[in-house]
Amino acid sequence: MSPVGQRKSHESAVAHVSGTAVYTDDQREPLGMLSLFPVISPHTHAKITKLDPSPALEVEGCVTVLTAADVPGENNTGVIVHDEVLLPTDEVYYYGQVVAWAVGETEEAAREAAGRVVVEYEPLPALKTVQEAIAASSYHNDPQFIRRGDADAALAQAPHTFSGEVEVGGQDHFYLETQTSWAVPDGEGNLQVFASTQHPTETQEIVARVLGLSKNQVVCTCLRMGGAFGGKESQANPFAAAAALATYKTGRPARVRLRRHHDMLITGKRHGFLNQYEVGFDHEGKILAMKALLVADGGWSLDLSPPVLARAMLHVDNAYYIPNLEVEGRIAKTNRVSNTAYRGFGGPQGMIVAEEVVDRIARTLNLPPDVVRERNFYHGTGETSTTHYSQEIVDNRIARVWQEAKANSNYETRQAEIAAFNASSPYKKRGLAITPVKFGISFNKVQYNQAGSLVLIYTDGSIQLNHGGTEMGQGLHTKMIQVAAKALGVKIDRIRMMHTSTDKVPNTSATAASSGSDLNGQAVKNACEILRDRLAAVAVRMLNLDAPEDMVFEDDWIYCRTYPSARISFDEVVQQTYSERISLAATGFYRTPNIFWDPKLGKGRPFYYFAYGSAVSEVEVDGFTGTFKLRQVDIVHDVGESLNPLVDKGQIEGGFVQGMGWLTMEELVWDGEGRLRTFAPSTYKIPTISEIPENFTIHLLERASQDGVIYGSKAVGEPPFMLAMSVREAIRAAVAAFGDADYVPLGLPATPEATLWAIEGIREASREAQPVGA
Repeated sequence: MSPVGQRKSHESAVAHVSGTAVYTDDQREPLGMLSLFPVISPHTHAKITKLDPSPALEVEGCVTVLTAADVPGENNTGVIVHDEVLLPTDEVYYYGQVVAWAVGETEEAAREAAGRVVVEYEPLPALKTVQEAIAASSYHNDPQFIRRGDADAALAQAPHTFSGEVEVGGQDHFYLETQTSWAVPDGEGNLQVFASTQHPTETQEIVARVLGLSKNQVVCTCLRMGGAFGGKESQANPFAAAAALATYKTGRPARVRLRRHHDMLITGKRHGFLNQYEVGFDHEGKILAMKALLVADGGWSLDLSPPVLARAMLHVDNAYYIPNLEVEGRIAKTNRVSNTAYRGFGGPQGMIVAEEVVDRIARTLNLPPDVVRERNFYHGTGETSTTHYSQEIVDNRIARVWQEAKANSNYETRQAEIAAFNASSPYKKRGLAITPVKFGISFNKVQYNQAGSLVLIYTDGSIQLNHGGTEMGQGLHTKMIQVAAKALGVKIDRIRMMHTSTDKVPNTSATAASSGSDLNGQAVKNACEILRDRLAAVAVRMLNLDAPEDMVFEDDWIYCRTYPSARISFDEVVQQTYSERISLAATGFYRTPNIFWDPKLGKGRPFYYFAYGSAVSEVEVDGFTGTFKLRQVDIVHDVGESLNPLVDKGQIEGGFVQGMGWLTMEELVWDGEGRLRTFAPSTYKIPTISEIPENFTIHLLERASQDGVIYGSKAVGEPPFMLAMSVREAIRAAVAAFGDADYVPLGLPATPEATLWAIEGIREASREAQPVGA
């Protein structure tokens, strides 16, 4: 039986639940390990007038205090442009920015020393919101555009038009393991960095930059992460650099391990967006034209905001064909944390515009929202199946997942049942909604679509597997073991997955953009096929055959396809290969073919393929409290030919629930001074087991193998996140049942407070619509 396609448990599942899995800060401490503690800014924007670390040095156990003056290389950790100082010299740009690091023999000593560092400030004017940044014309970038057709002309001729605005909140990553890094010197001027990072190569590069070293002097290793969700793609780098700087200055190993509240204050979030739109449509609900302005809250530095904005602009259509579309994108520069990658990477913030528009069209025309969605799907061939950035959708599965989700959920029957319930229930209303997802798979930047691997076979037949992807609980390593086992025709228990490290596989891309299995799987397969060819050439001679291309590798045996009784064990062939002085190690490589992008024209084929999904959600909303109960969820999702259905279903469940959190309860609150107030589990609420519906059904689309990808599979990390939009639309449907209105504004996130305001708005609109004296 092929290892690929089987429901295999996560390779570290037992270690996870038993507490034996080793994360960065669980390792055995080297002798003399130091701990760092941050000194953070209490101001949103201020000039530093005095920085005196000397009182901290009087604390027993304080070894030193790190300031900008200690940086031997470049004092900057910016990843696209160098605009993000590691330690400030004259100004702080957001509340919570690290001004200095106290370094102690213990964390307690470092914490006490950090409290003694004297920093004096002169407050400066601050831009605390996107609206304030827009008013001040404070942007990180010039306007970006993607255009198709003539949106202005089509809007002028459309039978119906409306305009609106949807403000999208951010989201904290809330990974279980906070930002953590170790730096260990080797005594010869080189550095070993252990980091909870999605991008070891970039962490290696940033540490080398800050210390003024060459990259070959820094080895970065990621054991595993306790969650990341994009928050450790670029933002792990400053903490690794701080630990490395402490090691450089003291000659001793050092660690950074953020406390939860520091992690939430210091690190960037999902970008909040302020989206404005103008739409034209016909009497049937078909969209004729749309103009959209997407303004992302970049925060104080650029970070990964340009590709995040780009993906939002590329996904503003979601699954809908819009013949005339103009989308403009801006990145607001504010005095907030520097916002960063987060699952979906801008896609959700763009898609929410399409879903807002389609629902509003439906209610304006008094049509069912699901009908209007169907009427606007990409369909057919040519123009109606080509995106606004000129990529043809050659494998359109939107209709398939949509119809299967409707059928599996008994959508039509439940609609009638809910209507009957709402007619008899004045204080509680139910809503049902179905929404689609079309999500492009590949990194926005073409050069990142590459991966490497290193596979080592030892003379006892055991195998070490290395690749450039990082494990953050998503099951990437599990899938890679399955890929290697299939490619070499061996049992899984032969393979040891090694920790991701820059000295094994160099120059890798981040484990992000849902591409971990796609890229690394192909690289692993490539290395295994090189080794298999070498082994096959030896095996045919051992079997007195002459056609290595006829050798089949399966279940620890190598045999002839046309003469199966001619077989030999994998172990025997490995030993003979070594005896013949043939290498049992191979590197593999893969680059995604046939993708390109012209940022000036806003045209190209940025995605290798699209992943599709559809979700039906039913909620019950309490008219007195604004709270909702998620009663049932039915999902159909396209993962191609699944490498591991158990892992893939787990990703779909997790992505959906995380998306629901963003849309309904995870509210970031800044006060009037620009200070984050939701920086702890007590004030920032994420979904718990009580929010998960008892009826939660996930169906993987069948007969869905995808050409050109690893064993026919598709990416699954990010696309399910957007399926949660069905929850928000179901809440909107329930809110609409409290009255009668052609527009149902609903805040994001749809917290109980926002839902109550929406209900009151519907009731008020209904009262105003009643005839005088009624």
